[in-house]
Amino acid sequence: MSITCIGTGNKEVTLTLEETFDFNCVEKFRTAYEEIDPSTCQKLVIDMRKTHYMDSSALGMLINMQKYWLGRCENIRIVNSNPQIRKIFTISRFDKKFTID
Repeated sequence: MSITCIGTGNKEVTLTLEETFDFNCVEKFRTAYEEIDPSTCQKLVIDMRKTHYMDSSALGMLINMQKYWLGRCENIRIVNSNPQIRKIFTISRFDKKFTID
């Protein structure tokens, strides 16, 4: 799985995930968000437009990312998730932890 990291201006950085977001992505995902320069990122966007499957370890990865960025980033948003993944977020109460669009 490849993870694309793009600065989109206004101190916003977008991480775009691929089709599968699961245990096999732990190191790549961690590396992607840890390599972002905090001085260039006030808003972090996780784009799940291409993601069709995620497992419970993906939820853990998102929590770890949130802890890492706590105090460094004003806003973390998850965008473009499909209905099935959005349902997982709702059941897991991630809508209380993240802005989900």
